[in-house]
Amino acid sequence: MPSKALLSRRALVAGAAIIGASTASAQESWPAGRPVSIIVSFAPGGSTDVVARILAQQLSQHIGTNFVVENRPGASGTIGMASVARARPDGHTLVFSGGGTYSMVGHLYPRRGYDEETSFDPIGAATTSSIFMCVNPRLGITDIPAFIARAKAEPGRMSYGSSGAGGSAHVATELFLGDAGIEVESVTYRGGAPALQALVAGEVQMAFVEAVSALPLIRSGEIRALGVSSTERNPLAPEIPAIGEFLPGYECTTITALFAPAGTPEPILKRLYQGLVAAMNRPEVVAQLRTGAVFPKLMPAEEFRPYLAAERRKWGEVIRARNIRV
Repeated sequence: MPSKALLSRRALVAGAAIIGASTASAQESWPAGRPVSIIVSFAPGGSTDVVARILAQQLSQHIGTNFVVENRPGASGTIGMASVARARPDGHTLVFSGGGTYSMVGHLYPRRGYDEETSFDPIGAATTSSIFMCVNPRLGITDIPAFIARAKAEPGRMSYGSSGAGGSAHVATELFLGDAGIEVESVTYRGGAPALQALVAGEVQMAFVEAVSALPLIRSGEIRALGVSSTERNPLAPEIPAIGEFLPGYECTTITALFAPAGTPEPILKRLYQGLVAAMNRPEVVAQLRTGAVFPKLMPAEEFRPYLAAERRKWGEVIRARNIRV
């Protein structure tokens, strides 16, 4: 009769074989002849949604199955993220999100139903875009030092517009105010478009505006850009300085990335990243992205994980220091 130790070893070997077979089966069957859903946690039409649809088309061609974008907006992106965190980790449900969703929102929504560090496997980063710090031309200010000087000389006289607490424009503005050592009154609007309209009309004096929305109005003279939020100048407007040229260390860029539910088999994650790389290296994709003021920014999972951790720490500190609340 076999000893207990021998039986235990046999059980371990059998268990490992079952797990190995299960994993191999999942890898071999993927994508299993059915569509892959890419969840976007925001309404259609935004920059993240546009990039996701370009990527879905490219992945469909590269992998040989349909990749379909599904919009699940609400609660600053947490509804869509939570739905993917609960999905089966079989490579058929993914989420495509921007930096605010994976690095800022967790500090504002403690009951979001998932944990950014443990609920997802990052596939890799895809693109980067920046935000312009803009003022109404009638303000008569042409550079960041003059804006800071005015805010210090006339406290309480200027205001800035945003789409509300926790949005990338709002947090980018609060980071700027903290680094500059000034206070400017916050005025909240129901979305980025109304906030931009308020800036053009002069209801507020300053707003941080996504590049794709800002550039046409900058060129027409309806708003004036004092700086850009990336560490380097935007290639589409190289005459506008980076805010970091005046406030060293300042940076607030939106890096989009593709994630899968935690536990997704590694070969599936790698195959998806290979598709991501292939897409972002296609000249026609680069051209499409450029029309939306977005640029490729590839980072594999092993490089992206430490970046994610650093971003979460950074924005947690900013949100606490500036007392940002939803």
